Amino acid sequence: MATASAPLAEPQASISPFGRLVGVIFSPKATFADIVRKPSWLLPVILLAVLGAIVAVSLNRKMDWREYMSQQIEKSPRAASLSAEQKQQQIEVGAKFAPISAYVFGIPAPLVVVLIVAGVMLAAYNLVAGADVSYGMSLGIVSHAFWLIGNLTFLLVLFLKPPGTLDLDNPVATNAAAFLPEGSAKWLEALAKNVDLLAIWITVLIAIGFAAANARKLQGHRSYNIAFGVFLVYIVIRVGLTFIFS
Repeated sequence: MATASAPLAEPQASISPFGRLVGVIFSPKATFADIVRKPSWLLPVILLAVLGAIVAVSLNRKMDWREYMSQQIEKSPRAASLSAEQKQQQIEVGAKFAPISAYVFGIPAPLVVVLIVAGVMLAAYNLVAGADVSYGMSLGIVSHAFWLIGNLTFLLVLFLKPPGTLDLDNPVATNAAAFLPEGSAKWLEALAKNVDLLAIWITVLIAIGFAAANARKLQGHRSYNIAFGVFLVYIVIRVGLTFIFS
């Protein structure tokens, strides 16, 4: 009599979901290997949304949006051509919609970014290296790489800085733009803002994660080359658009 073969055991994670959140910071290689064995993304995505909501609420409590909009209008090249009444109208409109924008950029925007980056990295690794990575695995890697660093640093800066001194164009100042003189070219500012320690660290984490996904095809520095290659293309596009429209 023919015997039915036993079903293959489903891969089991050896690190808990909360342990993975901590592990990507302190032991990323082992943690991403576990994420690859049993991909998960829900918890880091939820926490990313929660932290984004905390950032939005804190920002709205800390910022004087009318004063901020007034400063932005005065910095604008169009300021000289606007009457006092027109400036006041723009200040009122900006101050009305700024709190809403804080929630939009604080909650759904980071989630959309994670979804897009996961798709882009999936395409890059599968097309360039034939890594054979699924979208769920890519989303697990990217969401764990993104979940903490930016929001936590922003909150720290937000609470440490006195009211009215936060520069929303470059709030954390972990990039080269913090060293540029005032009035630098817009394209140069865009370039300098992307030479950013937090962005570089996230890219390193993504490279470690995908290296764990297919160690045979992503040996040596190949995973890093792909991750930073995608990052470089993003910088070129962003700087190019800024140069064209500035």
